[in-house]
Amino acid sequence: MGKLIGRFIIIGGVGAVVVGIIFMLAVGQPQPQRANAAPRPVAVFVEEAQRNTVALTVRSQGEARPRTQINLVPQVAGRITFVNPDFIEGGFFEAGETLIQIEDADYRLAVTRAAAQVAQAEQALAREQAESDLAASEWAQLGEGEASALTLREPQLAEARAQLAAANAALQSARLDLQRTRVSAPFSGRVRTKNADLGQYVAPGTNLGEVFSTDTVMVRLPLTDNDLALLGIPVAYNAALAEDGGVPVTLSATIAGRHQEWAGRITRTDSAIDPQTRVLYAIAEVEDPYGAAAQGGSPLAIGLFVDAEIQGREIDGAYIIPRNALRGEGSVYVVEEGGTLSVRSVEIIDSNPDRVVLAGGVRGGELVVTSPIRGASDGMRVQTFDDEGEMMASFSATYDDAPDATESAENDEANADGNAVSSAG
Repeated sequence: MGKLIGRFIIIGGVGAVVVGIIFMLAVGQPQPQRANAAPRPVAVFVEEAQRNTVALTVRSQGEARPRTQINLVPQVAGRITFVNPDFIEGGFFEAGETLIQIEDADYRLAVTRAAAQVAQAEQALAREQAESDLAASEWAQLGEGEASALTLREPQLAEARAQLAAANAALQSARLDLQRTRVSAPFSGRVRTKNADLGQYVAPGTNLGEVFSTDTVMVRLPLTDNDLALLGIPVAYNAALAEDGGVPVTLSATIAGRHQEWAGRITRTDSAIDPQTRVLYAIAEVEDPYGAAAQGGSPLAIGLFVDAEIQGREIDGAYIIPRNALRGEGSVYVVEEGGTLSVRSVEIIDSNPDRVVLAGGVRGGELVVTSPIRGASDGMRVQTFDDEGEMMASFSATYDDAPDATESAENDEANADGNAVSSAG
């Protein structure tokens, strides 16, 4: 029994020592420092909003096409006896130049026969004219009253005249057929495809090849309703009626690794809106694409897909900001003097990957934020840096602008203790 009591005493003493050690550690542990709860200013990069006259632009794309393109076909039948060396894919030719010659021997004979028939008809007419004059003279000497048309041989004379007219028509037809053995195009251009060659027999309507003119190249550019508003042109636009010479447009493409540009003009719009895409196509034309318009020796080739930048209307007093300053669909962050943030709603006129044109919401010279910000709100404290990384002191908040949170917390505790003592008293 005595041993059991001794064990309890030992265990109790050890427990008391452990409790004492824990109490001493808890009392002697330093109190944690209170962190400064004041929000730290956020670093932002800014650029100035510019106020200026802005020329709006519209961007579109399209394919270069010839204004005139035809299938070359003969009007007469025969064997091909000559092919122009330039009548080959990619070949150039002049207006009226012979591209294909069809054997013309039969057609020359036809002209000779028709000319002989004309000569015969002329002789027959001369004979009938003489006989008619003789009949009229005899009637004047021997006849009484008015002579009939048959007596004066007027029907025979009319028939002879008709025969001569028919012979002349046949001669003209034979000459036309002879001329048509020479196949040419009524414009200067290039050969796109060639479907016939030397020695081949062709009939009227046979497709000899496809050619196109090189005087003008057209590009159909799709425009939305907003694009039309930026350009300031009506739906039924025609440069000839507008008397403005057409809206300037710059076409560009990369050829053989080099950027090429061609200057053209919008001359008209399509007669109807495309029912599938709901856009209206404008027609851009480039004059002399293989000559004067060929910048750097690179022509605007048919079939080339090009980018188009169309010059739109000018706006006076518009505000211009960088594209990365626009937040969402219509908000901008502006830094006020002293380093506070102002969230503005803006009215957008136009935008592209580089800039945004605004009608209002900011003023010229104001600083718009171009760097990302999380949780932005009105009155948010910021430190402002220009595009070169220099801090703008007058537009930056400092850490001393807000009261120290530790001092504020200690004052609150002291006030709380004082109130407690007063209540107890």
